[in-house]
Amino acid sequence: MVTTEFVQKTKELIDSLKGICASHGLGNDAGEFKIITQVFLYKFMNDKFAYEIKKLDSNIAQTDNWEKAVAELSPDDYEMLLLQLAEDTARLKPEHFISYLSTKQNAPDFAKLFDDTLRDIAITNNDIFSVKTEGGSKITLFDRISETITDESKRDVFCRAIINKLGMFSFERIFNEKYDFYSTIFEYLIKDYNSDSGGKYAEYYTPHAVAKIMAAILVPSDQRGKIQNVTCYDPSAGSGTLLMNLAHAIGEDRCTIYSQDISQKSSNLLRLNLILNNLVHSIQNVVQGDTLLTPYHKKGNALAKFDYIVSNPPFKTDFSDTRDDLDCKENNDRFFAGIPKVPPKEKNKMAIYQLFLQHIMYSLKPNGKAAVVVPTGFISAQQGIDKKIREALIKRKMLAGAVSMPSNIFATTGTNVSILFIDTNNKENVVLVDASNLGEEWKDGKNTKVVLKPSEEKQIIDAFNAKSVIEGFSTVVPYSDFEEKNYSFSASQYFDIPIEYVDITAEQFTAKVENYSRNLDILFEESKAIESEIKLMIGKISYD
Repeated sequence: MVTTEFVQKTKELIDSLKGICASHGLGNDAGEFKIITQVFLYKFMNDKFAYEIKKLDSNIAQTDNWEKAVAELSPDDYEMLLLQLAEDTARLKPEHFISYLSTKQNAPDFAKLFDDTLRDIAITNNDIFSVKTEGGSKITLFDRISETITDESKRDVFCRAIINKLGMFSFERIFNEKYDFYSTIFEYLIKDYNSDSGGKYAEYYTPHAVAKIMAAILVPSDQRGKIQNVTCYDPSAGSGTLLMNLAHAIGEDRCTIYSQDISQKSSNLLRLNLILNNLVHSIQNVVQGDTLLTPYHKKGNALAKFDYIVSNPPFKTDFSDTRDDLDCKENNDRFFAGIPKVPPKEKNKMAIYQLFLQHIMYSLKPNGKAAVVVPTGFISAQQGIDKKIREALIKRKMLAGAVSMPSNIFATTGTNVSILFIDTNNKENVVLVDASNLGEEWKDGKNTKVVLKPSEEKQIIDAFNAKSVIEGFSTVVPYSDFEEKNYSFSASQYFDIPIEYVDITAEQFTAKVENYSRNLDILFEESKAIESEIKLMIGKISYD
């Protein structure tokens, strides 16, 4: 089966699971997200186990019924097989297999058996696949999903429908696929759940074009395959789109992911993304918690520093409850430019991105790089925290550049965005790109978004990485020029204004000057006449 057919089969599986949820009253319910993602993950891990076991044992690979062959192994042989599995493969027991549950679906209390199976897999693999909270608690892989059904008499039917769908095809033949395949699947899997439904901070999905541009500028093509053992961090990770693109550019086996996000939902999505993309070794570094108030990743008593940081932080939200806690002596260096005040009205418009940006600058290693999505207003604000941050980036000589993106590149927000690139090694010229006129409008449900063509993505990446000067599009600015422009990062303020020169003779020049002089004399005479009329009218009004 070719890749496109597997993508289609996978989408059909996801749609069928959603159909089961809808038929049991869970369509668009909060519990649907948990059911879809956890059942999908159970299926994925089951097939991955089969794939890896068959690679280790040729006899199992050649049999028509691998589940039966595994079940017939002696306890010692089975344990030896498990010991040989790579760390990114869940350890399963024969009673965990989809085929085993399928044979038990008519047993009394099948829903309980189904839930018990998922919970046992989670507990057995807790050390590898659990996400941590900032307090140290572990968020396990699976919950008791049948309990989402309020009517207990319907739970067995619900779980039977699920198990019968899971046995219809296997993922085994696609485990050699790379990032592009799994990113397509992931996008489809979460497409109905990728907006913030009550969480305080992160959005769950960044447009692929934005993520691709950020990764391609942070890791240019001539550096790919040469980077080794680096750390990648996102303090507001959402579903991990930016981290996945960055890891793919570096090489999944050449980097370690670190993240924190206040939303448990987004942390679960990130875990799923890591599993799909061969980054299981980083799951232990996924933390659910408030990055600004209680940053988790530390080295000793100090905050950890990272080689690469990517982030699409929330722009504005109400953090008035924790604002004063952040404004303390311990945070003076981290939040050097200040902490937004609580406005008397519209607290939900507190500019929290300013804090994330300062946190990112503080969290970079001496040779570190970062790419951050910011509201375009940030790049040219004339005063306040925004300007202080920009001034610091220039005076510390750690700005690589900025790219102003088209309007509506994010379909869910009307805010114009730019991408800020930080590079502590860039001590010379800065690249500014105005890509605001690129892209084509597309309808995305009720929203209109702008989509960049691949050639336009390449245009941005190439101009930035080559430090190209392209009229009306990109320019290169020395650090010394920024103060004169009030530290603006807007490319348009640094574009050269073209001046057209026309060759004329001395006689033509004299004729033009005389013509302008005559026109001025006429205008002066007309002005005097109008002035006299106004004085006359004022005199009459005063007399009356």
